[in-house]
Amino acid sequence: MLTSLGAHLVRRPWLFLVAAVVLVLDAVLLGADLPGRLSNTGTTDPASESARVQRVLEQHYPEQQPNLILLVSVPGHAQVDDRPLARQGVRLAERLAFEESVVGVVSYWQTGLADLRSRDGRQAVIAARIDGGEDWARDELERLAPHFRGEQGDLTVRISGSLAVQNEIESTVAADLTRSELLALPLTLAVLVWVFGGVVAASLPVLVGLATVLGTGAVLRLVTGFTEVSVFAQNLTTALGLGLAIDYALLIVRRFREELAAGAVPGDAVVRTVRTAGRTVLFSALTVAVALAAMLALPLAFLRSLAWAGISVVLLAALASLTVLPAVLVLLGRRVDAWPVRRRKRGAAASKGRLTAAVMRRAPLVTVAVTGLLLALGLPFLGAEFGTADHRQLPATSEARAIQEALRDDFDGSPEGTVPVLLRTGDASRAEARAVAGRIAAKLSALDGVTRVESSAGTYRDGSRSEAATPADSSRATAGHDLLTVIAEDDTSATSAAHQRLVETVRAASSSDGASVGGPAAALLDTKAAIGRGLLPALAFVLGATLLLVFLLTGSVVLPLLTVALNALSLTAMFGAVVWVFQEGQLSGLLGFTATGDVETTLPVLMFCVAFGLSMDYGVFLIARIKEEFDRTGGHRAAVVRGMRSTGGLITAAAVVLSVVFVSIGLSRITNTKMLGFGVALAVLVDALVVRTLLVPAVLRLLGARAWWAPGPLRRVHRRLGLREEPAPYPPPTPTPEERTSHERHAVTR
Repeated sequence: MLTSLGAHLVRRPWLFLVAAVVLVLDAVLLGADLPGRLSNTGTTDPASESARVQRVLEQHYPEQQPNLILLVSVPGHAQVDDRPLARQGVRLAERLAFEESVVGVVSYWQTGLADLRSRDGRQAVIAARIDGGEDWARDELERLAPHFRGEQGDLTVRISGSLAVQNEIESTVAADLTRSELLALPLTLAVLVWVFGGVVAASLPVLVGLATVLGTGAVLRLVTGFTEVSVFAQNLTTALGLGLAIDYALLIVRRFREELAAGAVPGDAVVRTVRTAGRTVLFSALTVAVALAAMLALPLAFLRSLAWAGISVVLLAALASLTVLPAVLVLLGRRVDAWPVRRRKRGAAASKGRLTAAVMRRAPLVTVAVTGLLLALGLPFLGAEFGTADHRQLPATSEARAIQEALRDDFDGSPEGTVPVLLRTGDASRAEARAVAGRIAAKLSALDGVTRVESSAGTYRDGSRSEAATPADSSRATAGHDLLTVIAEDDTSATSAAHQRLVETVRAASSSDGASVGGPAAALLDTKAAIGRGLLPALAFVLGATLLLVFLLTGSVVLPLLTVALNALSLTAMFGAVVWVFQEGQLSGLLGFTATGDVETTLPVLMFCVAFGLSMDYGVFLIARIKEEFDRTGGHRAAVVRGMRSTGGLITAAAVVLSVVFVSIGLSRITNTKMLGFGVALAVLVDALVVRTLLVPAVLRLLGARAWWAPGPLRRVHRRLGLREEPAPYPPPTPTPEERTSHERHAVTR
C-alpha cells in the first residue's frame, strides 16, 4: 500500500498538492465558527447523583443556582442602605428581572438578606440566572453585559458569576492559543535550521505542521457535531498536530536525504522513504491514537471530547506527512539541500554511538542510577490532592476573578459553605412534605461539621428547630421536591477535604430517606469515583494495545513489556512536577499562577494519555531502527549502537521541537493549560534525553539477545502478521571498535 502511494506521489505530485490546498482552505472556512461551539464543562459524570441534583436545581430552584452576579458599589463613603441609592438598586434589580432570559433575580435591596451586603456596607449583590442552554446563556451574557456593566446612575456595577468566569476563560484560551502559535512556529523553524543546516529542508516540516494546524479547526468543528468539545481541546490539538506533524516530517525528510546520499534518484528516494519511514509514521500515529483512545473509557465529556479530537488530529498529522510532504519532495528533488546556512556535521552520529557504547559498558550502574533518579522525581505525586477548577484559573488581573474573591473576602454567608440536599416528596401533601423535610433537617443538623440546616419547615441547629419557617422558605417545596440547605462550619473552599467528608456523612445519614446530595464537593467525589471505575479498563486497553503493537513491530514478547515499563517510568518526573510546582506552589511567582493546593481531577488522566502516547512515538522511532539493524546484522549489541547512532539525533531534535510547542502552550495565562504545556514538555525531554539515551541502551545491554525472545507459536504469528521495515538501501556506517568486537563475538557464537 505504501509503495503504491509513493509511486502515485511521484507520478502526480501536483494533483496531491492542489487537493491539499483545496482541503486546507475548506478546513479554514469550516472551522471559522469553532470558538462559539466549545464549552468549559463536561468534567462531571452526567449519570451521577450530584449531576441529577444539579439538573433539578437549575430547573426548579434557579435562585439557588445563580450564574450571573452583579456586584454593586456605592460612591465615596455612602452606604447601600442610603435611600436614594437603595431606590436605584431596586430599579436596577427590577430592570434585570424584566429581561426575558433572566430568572430567579435576588437582590439585597429587595430581600434585605445580610449575606448580600458587604461588611462595610459599601457593596451589595444582585444574583440571577440566565436560563437556557450553555451557548444561549453565553450569548445572552454578552448582550446584557454592556447594558448593566459600569456606571448605572450613582452606582458602579461589575459583572461576574460562573458564566462570566467561563467566558473569560474561553476568550483567554483563544488569545493565548494565537500567541503560542505565533511563538512556536518561528522557534521551531530555528531549531530545524540548526538540525538540517539548510532553510529549505527546515521549512518543510513547518509547512506540514502549519497545514495540520489549519486543518485542526475543521476536525474539532466536525467533532462538535456529535459530542461536546472542551475549550481546552484547541490547545491540545494544536500542540499535538503541530508537534507530531513536525516530528513525522522530520523523520520523512531525514530519510529522504539519506536515500539521496546513498545515490538514489529523487523519485526512487521518495518511494523508498514512504515505504520505510512512512511505515514508522503510520505505526507511531497508531500508538499515539491508542493512548488517547483510553480516555473514551471514562464517562466524562471533557476527556472523551479530547480523545476524539486528539485521535483525529494525530491521524491528520500522519496523513499530511505521508501525502503533502512527499509530493513537495518529488518537486524539490536534490534542491532539498538548497540555501544552506551551515555545514552538516558528520561527527554527531559517531558521538551518539560512542555515548551508547559507554552506557552499555556500565549498564548495571546506569540502570540503577537513572531508575532511582526518576522514581525519586515522582515521589511528590504520592501527596497529590485532587480538586476542581475555579476562578483562580484566571490571571490575577481578571475582573471575574477579582469579583469572586471580593464575594469571598468581603461578604458573610459565603456560598462555599453550603451543601444542597434534594428530597423527593412525590404526591405527598405540602404539610406531609414539610414534616418529612423537618425530620431530615433535624437529623442532619446534629451531624459533626454542620452549623445549621435550612428547610421549608424552618431552620434547624443541633437536632432541633431554632427558627420558624419564613415565606422565603416555602419556595423550597416544589412539585415533587423539597430542598434542604446544609450550612457547613468550614466555608474556606467548596471542595475542601472537610467538605468532602461532610458530603459523605450527609449521604450516609440521608440515603435511607431517598435524599440526593449535590454541590461542588459532591460533584468532585462523583467525578473521582467515575474516574476510578473507568481507570482500570482504560489502562488495560492502553497496555494491551501497546503490547500488541510493539509485538507486531518486533516479534518479541520482552520488548513490549520493556517498552511499557520504560514509558511509565519516563512520566514520573512530570507527575512529580505537577504536584511540587502547581499544587504546592513552587515557582508560582516565576510562572505566574495561583496555587490552589490541589490538582484538577481530570488533568493527570489527560496528561498521562498524551505523554504516554508521545513516549511511544519516540520508542517506535528507536525500536524500529534497532530492529532493522538486528535483522540485517544479527548482532544485538551492534544493532543497539547503530540504531542509536541513526535515530538518536532525530529523537533529540524531535523532542526539542515538541517541547518548544508545548512550552509555548504552557505560557498560557490559564493555570490548567500552563500545567498541561509545561508538564508534557518536561515528560518529552526526560523521555528523549534520559530514558531513550541512557536507560534503553543500558537495559537492552543487560537483556542481551533475550530481548528478542518469543515462544514458537508467537514467532509464527509474527512471521505472518508482523510489521517489518525493509533494510536501508544505503551502506551501513563504519562500525566502532566496540561494534566490531561485538559482531565478531556474535559470528563466533553462531
